[in-house]
Amino acid sequence: MGVPLAYNIRNLVERKATTLMTAIGVALTVAVLVAAVALVNGLKSVFAATGNPLNAIVLRKGGSAELNSVVSDSTYQLIKQKPQVAHAGDETLASAELVTIINVPSIDNPSGMNLTVRGLGPVGIHMRNLHISSGEWFHPGRREVVVGESIAKRYPGASMGKKLKFGRGEWEVVGVFAGGESAINSEIWCDLGQLAGDFDRQGQWSSVLVRTGSAAELDSLINDVKNDRNLGATAMKEQEYYANMTSSGTPMEVLGIAVAVIMAIGSGFGAMNTMYGAVARRGREIGTLRSLGFSRKSILTSFMFESIVLALAGGILGCLFALPLNGLTTAIGSFQTFSEVSFNFRVGASAMLVGLSFAAIIGALGGFLPALAASRRDLLQSLREG
Repeated sequence: MGVPLAYNIRNLVERKATTLMTAIGVALTVAVLVAAVALVNGLKSVFAATGNPLNAIVLRKGGSAELNSVVSDSTYQLIKQKPQVAHAGDETLASAELVTIINVPSIDNPSGMNLTVRGLGPVGIHMRNLHISSGEWFHPGRREVVVGESIAKRYPGASMGKKLKFGRGEWEVVGVFAGGESAINSEIWCDLGQLAGDFDRQGQWSSVLVRTGSAAELDSLINDVKNDRNLGATAMKEQEYYANMTSSGTPMEVLGIAVAVIMAIGSGFGAMNTMYGAVARRGREIGTLRSLGFSRKSILTSFMFESIVLALAGGILGCLFALPLNGLTTAIGSFQTFSEVSFNFRVGASAMLVGLSFAAIIGALGGFLPALAASRRDLLQSLREG
């Protein structure tokens, strides 16, 4: 026979002050953990939304990022001739692109942050799923740039009509483009030839973006590029390339988990102290339960349940504390691009589930010893207390 659950709930309600203080301690712990998970989930969603499943990105042999890659124009011309490359009318869907970084002051950091500048041509724009939300596209041969929506929001100096200074002069911001929730919203785009001239990189591109006609052709192209020694290049799926950038959030996730674990130790001791106090005050009740036929195991389970419910109440409160972060825009530096990537916190069901599971573990660990002490209390001694 088990102790009625209503008994435990009633005792938690009666101990309002200690219950609330313990729950708040657990809540703060859970809020930190949920925030860390929400940060990484947001970063993953940005990179997951970037890239076409039929696109491949070609880098120099052994390269892992566009910033440190050099692909010659002759390699680009050979790749364009590969049979797996798709066409749209007379246009070959292969885009030579040049990537560099510039420093631009932001709202959060007046001293400036690194941003990615991408030089590309009309075919590169055509191969991506985006549109101009204000202004117009840059014109080939002109010192004009378009910026992603995240850049326009966070960097006053990169808004419509402003001028950015990099390369050999100033570039006018003529448009803002929208790329959904993808990483390209954190980039600045301009004409490939103009950017190459400013940085003396004519015929030396950072990467080549290629579209294939099917998934089978994509795999075939990747293997073909890797095995062609004349190219001196490697290829990978565009989505895989951006998925690898998720590692940028790993330090923040590890730090968040570490802080949460340290706080959890304190929260666990708080729950333990609360439950020991409950055991000390309820000696006669424990004796009564034993005299009514409830076993030691039932009492152990009852007090464990009470501790877990207490921690879960704190866990729910912690999720509520973290909920205002949902949709909040922030940014983090990428180790691959050495530039900033903007994204939104995602306090979704998965983040909350992690937080509630963590709270339950805190409750279970903090409540075990007090519950064990309650189950081992002597029957007669307990009845004489009070």
